[in-house]
Amino acid sequence: MVKGVKVPFVDLRAQYIRIKDEIDAAITDVIGDTAFIGGKYVSLFEEAFASFCGARYCIGVGNGTDAINITLRALGIGRGDEVITVANSFIATAEAVTMTGARVVFVDCDPHTYNLDVEKVARAVTPRTKAIVPVHLYGQPANMLPLKEIAEEYGLSVIEDAAQAHGAEINGRRVGTFGQAGCFSFYPGKNLGAYGDAGAIVTDQESLAMKCRMIANHGRISKYDHDFEGVNSRLDGMQAAILHVKLKHLEKWTEQRREAAARYRELLSDTPALAPNEAESMRHVYHLFVVRLSNRDAIMAGLKDQGIVTGVHYPIALPNLRAYRYLGYAPDDFPFATRYSGEILSLPMFPELSNDQIAYVCYHMKNLLKS
Repeated sequence: MVKGVKVPFVDLRAQYIRIKDEIDAAITDVIGDTAFIGGKYVSLFEEAFASFCGARYCIGVGNGTDAINITLRALGIGRGDEVITVANSFIATAEAVTMTGARVVFVDCDPHTYNLDVEKVARAVTPRTKAIVPVHLYGQPANMLPLKEIAEEYGLSVIEDAAQAHGAEINGRRVGTFGQAGCFSFYPGKNLGAYGDAGAIVTDQESLAMKCRMIANHGRISKYDHDFEGVNSRLDGMQAAILHVKLKHLEKWTEQRREAAARYRELLSDTPALAPNEAESMRHVYHLFVVRLSNRDAIMAGLKDQGIVTGVHYPIALPNLRAYRYLGYAPDDFPFATRYSGEILSLPMFPELSNDQIAYVCYHMKNLLKS
């Protein structure tokens, strides 16, 4: 095995180099047209991304957190309401709920998929519950069909956090289209990433799309006629043009991620590392390739010594953060999310990851696991 190899966690430069001419031309066009806020480049991307998702409408916004918050606001959710979400996501999911004035209610994850445990969701519903925000964590679709049944039984809205799941599918249907709306982040490291912050909301509901668009643009449709106070959260022309270019490559990149995941799974099959489960009838898009290890920290340190960059997503379950102490939860209330936060390890994952790099990672993982 070659020494001195460096394996980054993600390599955005490698992606840029491969599509440099397309990206540079798109940026030049935006600057030449001075189409920095709104305009045709935003409209073109919104139309293309709506079509990609299989939705009627797409509203570009400033980031993925705003996408969730704006959608909740548009659905009338606020003070006195409760919103259920999973305990093992990034704080943005919960933050977007509390920004409306609603109370976030955490539910433990399913031990196999790490997504919302459907049975526990049903037990968490109260008369104040107004919505469920399932997260398609790591690129694995949440179990949307039974979640929709629960929502319909109790009259709840469903807002999908699809920030890590661009192009993920359930029975051939793209995520983001199972609830009232789907919310996406285009943070640079995402499967479809901008060159700055950006996000989007997709929906089939015309009235919801209009309300979201107004909230994101100071509560208005025309320039100085404001129906209510909104926020300033707009996808800018530069990011829209970049995303439009990259969207054309997303399916190829997704297949490359899936091939890398299969290679990891093959090479680690005879180790104690627990590879991610890919649920039947679901297309996992592997934003992250996350394994579980009893000695995670030691393995992480050993890989770092070999030039291999890894990550932990996420090292503290949301209910165990200081930010949510006021909710009065205990770590034992979320046994899987709490336990897994000490075991999960994200291995390098990006479309340009080579077989040699994957082999290098797995070779050193195996040696560390034996020691």
